[in-house]
Amino acid sequence: MLIALLCVIAGLAIGGLLGYTYRKKTEVQKYKGALSESERLISEAAKKAEQAKRDLLLEGKDEILRLRQDAEKEVKERRSEVQRSERRLEQKEENLDKKIENFSIKEEELRLSNEKVQEKLRVLSTQEQELISKLEQIAQLTSEEAKNILLVKVESEANHLIGLRLKELEERAKRDADRKAQEIIATAIQRCSVEFTSDVVVSVVSLPSDEMKGRIIGREGRNIRTFETLTGVDLIVDDTPEAVTLSSFDPVRREVARLSLERLVVDGRIHPARIEEIIERAEKDVQIQIIETAEQALLETGIKNMNYELTKIIGQLRFRTSYGQNALAHSLEVAHIAGIMAAELGLDEIKARRSGLLHDIGKAVDHLIEGPHAKIGADLAKRYGETSDIVNAIAAHHEDEEPETIYAILVAAADAVSASRPGARRESHDAYVKRLEKLEEIAKSFDGVGKAYAIQAGREVRIAVAPSVSDEGEMQKLAYDIARKIEEEMRYPGQIKVTLIRETRTIEYAK
Repeated sequence: MLIALLCVIAGLAIGGLLGYTYRKKTEVQKYKGALSESERLISEAAKKAEQAKRDLLLEGKDEILRLRQDAEKEVKERRSEVQRSERRLEQKEENLDKKIENFSIKEEELRLSNEKVQEKLRVLSTQEQELISKLEQIAQLTSEEAKNILLVKVESEANHLIGLRLKELEERAKRDADRKAQEIIATAIQRCSVEFTSDVVVSVVSLPSDEMKGRIIGREGRNIRTFETLTGVDLIVDDTPEAVTLSSFDPVRREVARLSLERLVVDGRIHPARIEEIIERAEKDVQIQIIETAEQALLETGIKNMNYELTKIIGQLRFRTSYGQNALAHSLEVAHIAGIMAAELGLDEIKARRSGLLHDIGKAVDHLIEGPHAKIGADLAKRYGETSDIVNAIAAHHEDEEPETIYAILVAAADAVSASRPGARRESHDAYVKRLEKLEEIAKSFDGVGKAYAIQAGREVRIAVAPSVSDEGEMQKLAYDIARKIEEEMRYPGQIKVTLIRETRTIEYAK
């Protein structure tokens, strides 16, 4: 049994050994086969790599050859272009040399010609001097005397031409400007229906009887002294029956005094304490009237955002007059006329109205501040925040300053229209006579004027010129010069017509 078992074990061992030997031999064979396959693949890969290397070298050589050919071609082209440029430069240099040579020849020719001309000028100058000497001997006049005679003649002819030219220019300008201006102003006047009342502030208070004068004066004059001290107004009690007069340069104070005195007369209780009470109440009432009047004016003209102090000054114009024309009514009319003209021209109507309403505010305080009312008004408007356009319109409406905008010209025109209306203003007899005398004096100050007469209430000056002024051009220039001098030296509403008359009479008697 044991032998059988050993035999079995030995058989298994021998079988295992044989199996292991077989597997080992099989693996060796596989390894040798794989090794030979790898050697074959490596050999093929080396061959392919060698072939690719040869191909790449061939391609590189071809590319290098191509690039070399391109470079050589470009170099040849550049070389050809450089050669062409060199040939062009050589041609230009040759041309410049030729031109320089020609210029040198011409310069020499010009120098010679210039010398010849200078020589001829010297000869001509000598001949001219000889001719002038001969002419002076023949004419028995020096060259200076001849020049003076010629200048006088030329000046005379120039005056003639200037006069004719002025007349032509004025007529040409008037053909269009006058027609358009008349249309605009006529439209403005027709649409502006401001009523005109020629106001004169006559500070006269009527009394029920002359006995009231004694009560106003009071015992030892205490009532009248109190009244004058509190109001700042002179109370004049004279022989005028049943009336007393109030005098003051301040229109607001004069209105306060008038209202106070009327209330005292109606009340009948006239003594210092009552006078003080009535005056205080009247001052408040007048201030209320000033504000209400100004606000009504602003409402009527459609003006907004007005400074309060400026509003009060506008209201004070209610108590101010100029040549009998109420200053506030005049300002309102100027505002309306200026606004209408601005609307016709396509401009800012509100700005034109504002400028027109404010143009005379200086008159409300000109009794307190030195200077022309236009300048005072411009300073006030500037102080209270008005724009530069409106300030210039106020300052320029009487030509105290040059107008800088169209609104300044519109306000000046509207002011002239309002002031020159028939019945709008009136002046004192003395001022009227002085204005006529000044008008005639200006006309007579010119050479060639024989007589001068101011007619039509100073709206025309008729001038009789001397017969020596026989040329139409000289007459036109003389009329122009007189009109300009009147504009410079006089102030007047509207316009003044200057008419020149020349008359020559020849009289002979048959005997």
